[in-house]
Amino acid sequence: MVHGLMKTSTKLLNICIDSLCKSRNLQKAESLLIDGIRLGVLPNVITYNSLINGYSRFVGIDEAYAVTHRMREAGIKPDVSTYNSLISGAAKQLLLTRAHQLFDEMLRSGLSPDMRSYNTLMSLYFKLGRHGDAFRILNEDVHLAGLSPRVDTYNILLDALCKSGHIDNAVELFKYIKSRVKPELMTYNILINGLCRSRRVSSANWMLRELERAGYTPNAVTYTTMLKMYFKTKMIEKGLKLFLKMKKEGYTFDGYASCAVVSALIKTGRAEEAYQCMHELVRSGRRSGDIVSYNTLLNLYFKDGNLDAVDDLLEEIERKGLKPDDYTHTIIVNGLLSIGHTGGAEKHLACLGEMGMQPSVVTCNCLIDGLCKAGHVDRAMRLFSSMEIRDEFTYTSVVHNLCKDGRLVCASKLLLLFYNKGMKIPSSARRAVLSGLRMTVSYQAARKTHHKFKAAIKSNAIADP
Repeated sequence: MVHGLMKTSTKLLNICIDSLCKSRNLQKAESLLIDGIRLGVLPNVITYNSLINGYSRFVGIDEAYAVTHRMREAGIKPDVSTYNSLISGAAKQLLLTRAHQLFDEMLRSGLSPDMRSYNTLMSLYFKLGRHGDAFRILNEDVHLAGLSPRVDTYNILLDALCKSGHIDNAVELFKYIKSRVKPELMTYNILINGLCRSRRVSSANWMLRELERAGYTPNAVTYTTMLKMYFKTKMIEKGLKLFLKMKKEGYTFDGYASCAVVSALIKTGRAEEAYQCMHELVRSGRRSGDIVSYNTLLNLYFKDGNLDAVDDLLEEIERKGLKPDDYTHTIIVNGLLSIGHTGGAEKHLACLGEMGMQPSVVTCNCLIDGLCKAGHVDRAMRLFSSMEIRDEFTYTSVVHNLCKDGRLVCASKLLLLFYNKGMKIPSSARRAVLSGLRMTVSYQAARKTHHKFKAAIKSNAIADP
């Protein structure tokens, strides 16, 4: 009776520790283990394996391996699952030598590696680009160990071949697999994804038919992958047809897919359907907690000049407690600039600063470009001076707009300053300055400035863009 009770208590302890480890609460898991031991609930190999798996996944291989010392001190021997977790941790960090050391240690302990052990090693070799070694493990080591590869092994091989661009080899391997094991739905999805990424439309459609012939029903992953491929390959009508089918069958789609659908509808002149699609996605609750959908709708309203709808949507975003992202603020700034409301765009950026938020470099770039195009170059330059982070587009935009405004000397001095700081600026900015100087000042001034640019580029070892 007492023994049975202790067994149940250890099972409960294992469930709790495993749950804590999977949710990254390793400190709580350790505390719970200590509390359990104090109460007389003794851990077993499963308890320690949960900790090792947690440390391997979320902390590091050294911390995970340290747990094995505590196991041995408690009189518990590591098993195959222990070493599999450790090898997986080493593989995650691409530590090939360490993975092999752990594999050899497992063999020395008298344990026989299982298919998971070999799968992890094969996956590691693929990640390192050593395909030949991965296939050697499959064709030699697995065979010598007397193991039979399962479908998950083949899924790893197919995924690696697809990701490395060896699509034809993946298709040939798939045909071989069909003669050995029954492919899973995941197997078909891996191949469809690989074929779609390489834009092999007819082959992807063939694989979809193969999937259905095998008795499987395409899932959201299958359809979303196909949907993205249709839009990327400009097969808009096919994409929209598949979208309607997904909608009818109750499938959900990610932010990219829904935005791609809306973009396709707009490109084909079906703005009303685009509005309807976004309204349905946002209002139905399927994507009501997704700022991506609201961003798409916000962009549509600005493009249509429907400011009342913009205000209503922003209120709804606030009411639902959604957090606007950098793209939301960029849409607002760009939208206000597009209707000539430069003051409103500047005010929005200032409000972000007042709220303790750092506007993204993309949002600032958008405002600088908009202010310059509206003839407010001085205001744009003040914003440029206040920016802590700038990118290539920031510098290029400022130089080009100064040239357009006839401030060629200022543009040339600024560009020279950038080069002296070792910054890489596109050659288009340099061409704009030199062309402007030749046309409005003199060829001599342009040549003199050109030599200064070349000297600055050379002295700061900048690759000539």
